[in-house]
Amino acid sequence: MRKGEIKFNKKTNTLEEEYYRYELQDIDEPNLFREIYNYSDVPKVVFNHRIVPMNPPDDVWITDTTFRDGQQSLPPFTAKQIVDLYTMMHKLGGSDGLIRQCEFFLYTEKDKEAVRKCMSLGYKFPQITGWIRPVKEDFKLVKEMGLKETGILTSASDYHIFLKLKKTRKQAMDMYLGVVKAALDLGIVPRCHLEDITRADFYGFVVPFVQELMELSKESGIPIKIRACDTLGYGVTYPGTALPRSVKGIIYGLVNLAEVPPEQLEWHGHNDFYHGLINATTSWLYGCCAANGALLGIGERTGNTPVEALVMEYLALRGVKDGIDTTVITDIAEYFEKEIGYEIPNNQPFVGRGFNTTSAGIHADGLMKDEEIYNVFNTEKILKKRVAVAINDKSGVAGIAKWLNLNLNLDKEKEVGKDNPGVLKIKEWVDSEYAKGRTTSISKQEMIRKAKKFLPDLFGDDSEE
Repeated sequence: MRKGEIKFNKKTNTLEEEYYRYELQDIDEPNLFREIYNYSDVPKVVFNHRIVPMNPPDDVWITDTTFRDGQQSLPPFTAKQIVDLYTMMHKLGGSDGLIRQCEFFLYTEKDKEAVRKCMSLGYKFPQITGWIRPVKEDFKLVKEMGLKETGILTSASDYHIFLKLKKTRKQAMDMYLGVVKAALDLGIVPRCHLEDITRADFYGFVVPFVQELMELSKESGIPIKIRACDTLGYGVTYPGTALPRSVKGIIYGLVNLAEVPPEQLEWHGHNDFYHGLINATTSWLYGCCAANGALLGIGERTGNTPVEALVMEYLALRGVKDGIDTTVITDIAEYFEKEIGYEIPNNQPFVGRGFNTTSAGIHADGLMKDEEIYNVFNTEKILKKRVAVAINDKSGVAGIAKWLNLNLNLDKEKEVGKDNPGVLKIKEWVDSEYAKGRTTSISKQEMIRKAKKFLPDLFGDDSEE
């Protein structure tokens, strides 16, 4: 590696050493980081205690992979379903484009039909982009569809270079650079997907490769983009974590060593170790403009970072709405369940039916006094989801009273309390059900029947069990 000069950094207002030019290390045997990734053990988290500064870009945004990576985990979407979801994504992200881009497969006639129909809507955001293999022939598909940008698979780890592609690092780099040059020749913005970056030799392959890409970007005047892909969810955010697992280190290195402009940098993570969301938001905080995800977090294995969660994190970190319509999150969830047949886990944040539902009597008692005590925010305003109560053996009289007030839409003057005789009767019936061995929650239909029996005044003259 060659050392650079000392230059004044206008952003930090300090003299800084220009970083080394890293050379490709074309080794004979793959570096599989066996001290960290011993396949027979849980992967290790190693520390070197190097702390990198938090450096959020001026602007951050979300990119979507629902119709590419996300779709790989489900039966294929129909063209209509893709168009409907794309339209809702446009509404969710707002006119300023919080959801900036959306990537599509281009291989089948159905894929192409979906792209054409989405393009015909004329939305500026999300911009429609493609995804192709690292072969020049695939650019015909991109050009035919009239797309301005495409993702290109450029696997970064020796697991992929040596074991999957059966190439050396130099052969892989030469192949990738050839495909990127083909994109540039056609005037297409290439987005290089550095697959498996959290098992890649950062200084021996990633930085030299990306430095070459940035040189091509300067020469061509076309902004080559870099997607850092945490393909197996190995990334961690702990302070002082060593590469290749450090999310902060990867982003810092790509921006400062490989000189990737933040607006050309994107994080793509998976949730194998429950780190999907925190890794994505950390990438924002440490210098990456774009965080990639999929609606509801769908995707192969444990899924991608949920787009709706990224929207919430953006609002929490930036505090600005920019036309974002969070109520569309509930529309999207209902569409997945009703039109696609996807079963959302009840306890999934923001979109699960149990997200703002309590079955604990003490929590229901708090909700009766003030909804803010046990609800994360005004879910009715932000997500069109009223706070809810589920009835089981833990609900108590408070839970039953709150359920009745909510589900019967009772006005304040008609609301029932914990000491209401009818509520106490329903509580006795609920207790008897579980004393007989019941294990399921009480259904809405059952509760309505018992309310009509024990609280007939709430229903008028037509009440009956």
